[in-house]
Amino acid sequence: MTVQAALLQGTKLLEEASIAAPRLTAEVLLAHALDRDRSYLYGHPEHELSELEWLHYGRYLHERLAGKPTQYITGRQEFYGREFQVNKDVLIPRPETEHVVEAALEIRRGTNDILDIGTGSGALAITLQLEMKARVTATDISPDALKVAAENARRLHASVRFILCDVAGAIVDATQDVVVSNPPYVPLGDAAGLQREVRDHEPHIALFAGRTGLELYQRLIAEAARVLRPGGWLIVELGFGTHERVEAMLDPRWSEVTIRPDLAGIPRVLAARLTAPL
Repeated sequence: MTVQAALLQGTKLLEEASIAAPRLTAEVLLAHALDRDRSYLYGHPEHELSELEWLHYGRYLHERLAGKPTQYITGRQEFYGREFQVNKDVLIPRPETEHVVEAALEIRRGTNDILDIGTGSGALAITLQLEMKARVTATDISPDALKVAAENARRLHASVRFILCDVAGAIVDATQDVVVSNPPYVPLGDAAGLQREVRDHEPHIALFAGRTGLELYQRLIAEAARVLRPGGWLIVELGFGTHERVEAMLDPRWSEVTIRPDLAGIPRVLAARLTAPL
């Protein structure tokens, strides 16, 4: 079977199963099976798949049809122009989270120490270290997630200190200039309404925050107030429809509160400055 025929067949199968972006998905999976870039598919439509390539492609299609996210099949996801390794132990980095990076870059002056809480794949911590050349510490409660993050840091030549702990429990002093986080924010009751790719494959510890979806924000704000230097910033990603309730958690110590929308106009990132000590 040629590349062209394989793409047509894969696209048809994915389309019939109502998989989003069937042609693009078929291209990504076939390129992965061939261990080539997608551009190779366009330059070599006549390439005859070997038996092993065809077996790999068939398996990848089967996995995607069963609901497994493409990123977990290929083991890769781009974030802020860099390729990160991902697997079932970490949340797949989303483009919306890049707004956290942008918010941090806007206040980069005087930023020497950054803490990423709940780092997952390390996308935020690694990106901020490479973009800002700051001292970055990243925490996560999952040892398996930290293994993925550490490998991403090694591959991308980022100097990040990784710590296994809950929220910021291992940080004992007010030593941070910026705290960032993309916390779990899905209410437990919303699980049934999630896409099967998310509900059945992404780690629940990185998705669900509790009954309201706000539980982690309360802890994040309290911990950020404890570990930030006066004048430091807290920058967090927001769940859909949560910005007013999260902002209401900020006591008078916090100022310069801003809400950054994503490209769809949805309030996506909250930034606030700690102007008074505890």
